[in-house]
Amino acid sequence: METQKKGSSFEGGEGVERKEKEVKVETKGRRMRSCEVVLRLLALALTLVAAIVLGVNKETKMVPMTLSPSLPPLNVPVTAKWRYLSAFVFFVVSNAIACAYAVLSLILMITGGRKGLASMIIIFDTLIVALLFSGNGAAVAIGVLGYQGNSHVRWNKVCNVFTNFCHRVAAAVVLSLIGSLAFVLLAVISALRLQKRSSM
Repeated sequence: METQKKGSSFEGGEGVERKEKEVKVETKGRRMRSCEVVLRLLALALTLVAAIVLGVNKETKMVPMTLSPSLPPLNVPVTAKWRYLSAFVFFVVSNAIACAYAVLSLILMITGGRKGLASMIIIFDTLIVALLFSGNGAAVAIGVLGYQGNSHVRWNKVCNVFTNFCHRVAAAVVLSLIGSLAFVLLAVISALRLQKRSSM
């Protein structure tokens, strides 16, 4: 009788421990999921704002042009627009794609989706990171040329003339870089969650 009581109390203790572990795993899972939702919202907002900031970027200045040394310089209106440079077009498009993907992945997360979707989300998060970093690299390369010019090929710097345009480009690149880091963290979190599922 006593052994039966001890056995049943021992089994009851194991059951309580299992329930406590399950509760801990559930709360960790909820925390990770809420963290992932916040990161996806942050990535969505940052890539959207970066695309909008550069997408509406335009500045017109009066630039003096000398036609002949004997004549006074002629002031000509010159406009700088983001779509004049293919690197900036790529930057805006890559941020728009990342923003659209963030919306889609957020909807899939909230609605629950299928279980096999987790590995696909990791792959797409990584692809979006690569896309954003390549867009940022292209925009930074053109931005450096705009700020410093290139004396070897006689490209003059233009940011001394179009200062507001260049400042907005720099702001958009910084926003997009932070959005890229949010997607990096999302890929890491998704990979960790997938690894924990497979080890259970």
